[in-house]
Amino acid sequence: MKKLTVLLVVAGTLSMVSGCKENKPAEVVQTVDWYKAHEAERTEVLAKCRSNPGELAATPNCVNASRAESSSIWSARGSIQVKPLTADDIYKK
Repeated sequence: MKKLTVLLVVAGTLSMVSGCKENKPAEVVQTVDWYKAHEAERTEVLAKCRSNPGELAATPNCVNASRAESSSIWSARGSIQVKPLTADDIYKK
C-alpha cells in the first residue's frame, strides 16, 4: 500500500511538472500599414524572420513585415499596382 501511495504521489508530481510550460508573453501582431510606417522595426523583424524561416516565416508579424517591405519596394519603383490573383482569373477561358 505504501508503494502504491508513493507511486501515485510521484506520478502526480511528474504530470504537474511536465504540464508546466514556459510562459511567454503573447507577441503583439502589427499590421502591414504599421510596418510601412516603422522602417526600423520592420527591418529588425525581417532579420529575425530570415534567420529562422522554418519556424518564423509563416508567423503574422513576419508575413506583415514582408508585405510592407514588398509594398515599399514597389512604391519606390513607380507605384506599380498588382491586382491579387483570384480563382476567376485562373479559370478564365
